Amino acid sequence: MSYAIYIGKNHSRTGHAWLGGYGDEPSSHWLEIVPRASHPAGATIEVGVGPDADMPGVRTSIPQVPQTARHMRVSYSYYKGVPAPITNGGVNEHGVAVRDVWSSSRAELVAMTPKDQTGPNYSDLARIVLERARTAREAVDICAALIADHGESTYGGNSHLFADAGEAWVMIQFAGGQGLWVAERLGPDSIRASRPGYVLEVPVETPGHPDFLWSPNLVGFAQEMGWYSGGPFDANAIYGDGKGRWEGVRWIEAEMTARAARPERIGLEDMTWAVRTERLTGDTAGYGQVVPLLDAPDPAFRMMWHSPTGALAAPFSPVFLGQGVVPPEFGPHRYLTVGEAHRFMDLRKADEADTISIVPQYAEALPSVFQESKRLLYLMQCLGEPALRRVTAVFAARESAIADLVASHLRLAAAGLERGNLDDAIAVLGAFSRAEMLASLTLVQDLVRGLSAEASVLATAGAPGSPRTFTQIW
Repeated sequence: MSYAIYIGKNHSRTGHAWLGGYGDEPSSHWLEIVPRASHPAGATIEVGVGPDADMPGVRTSIPQVPQTARHMRVSYSYYKGVPAPITNGGVNEHGVAVRDVWSSSRAELVAMTPKDQTGPNYSDLARIVLERARTAREAVDICAALIADHGESTYGGNSHLFADAGEAWVMIQFAGGQGLWVAERLGPDSIRASRPGYVLEVPVETPGHPDFLWSPNLVGFAQEMGWYSGGPFDANAIYGDGKGRWEGVRWIEAEMTARAARPERIGLEDMTWAVRTERLTGDTAGYGQVVPLLDAPDPAFRMMWHSPTGALAAPFSPVFLGQGVVPPEFGPHRYLTVGEAHRFMDLRKADEADTISIVPQYAEALPSVFQESKRLLYLMQCLGEPALRRVTAVFAARESAIADLVASHLRLAAAGLERGNLDDAIAVLGAFSRAEMLASLTLVQDLVRGLSAEASVLATAGAPGSPRTFTQIW
């Protein structure tokens, strides 16, 4: 399902736009940095879904480009049978950030989707954009071309929010196997949340409109089906769920609009709050992400703030695109990774199919920050609102302090770059990031120990099958 929120630069305290959100899937999540890569002539990539997906299809191969961009992303291991590893968000060396968010299509489109559908799935599109796009607008063009040339493998409708330093685009891909899509531009004065992604009235009578793009058959197919006969073309009403802006979207857009109206406008603490607030974020959130959309003196300095599970129960830490690796504690582990229940770290069964774990043994010997943060979440829920307030206050204070350090490190890195010491600048940023990421894990573990002692005296687990949660809009 997932969640995205975009804040145009005119609402930003620091003069740049923001993109935040989280993935909303039940399986394990891990952070990875993917290097720039060159590919030989004739190289291909496998895309789509297989026969075991909730909405089945046929896996196919499509051409790879000669060079793919360095990028960082969060991957996960399961959603509706889509082949793993799956991704739905990140940022690349060109400063293009991606968020992938569900957007249900009308029931007739879902029903008419071919059982042998082919073409990139939602994760393929997000990953390919991270690998190829130099601007948010180009991201839409890339997806449109892929859908036109190869089709799209849907799970019932989807959207993406693509953003760069200058603008963002919401793109909706509709189910049905008809290649239907629409995209809306977001500018410096925009505040937009997606959950689900939505585009409302489209000026179809104005081809070439600077703020909208759509598939060639968007109007004609709706007329053919009897869903549109003239007047305003509301894409959500005609092709989507017909609900417009959901309650949670209305609430968070209003909250951020109010914050933007203050003299200080919107800063990092507002973005982390928007991704963390218990009204929107709970156990389903697999991670949190906030990307400052600003120009960088070197692609290595591009960054995002990363929370290893739902930010309600984990602090954000800075990650820089140039750093070589992330700590293995933030990488893949067996906890909630689909398929690991029947695998071993024991080569005695290596001659049998699918019996050896896909997780590196050394990584599995270390703590999983994803699992540790889940423990903290459940303790917070058992102990209720007082624990929630204490923990999130600690996280917010830590992030405020780190934000000042991030600014200092980036200034030092820029000075090093001017003197021709890019490698040293990257080394300093990487060491800082890894130290802060591991410190965030230690903080989570310390909080777990403290709340565990508290819970052992004060909390009860409740009736089986009746977990405690905080009140959420969605």
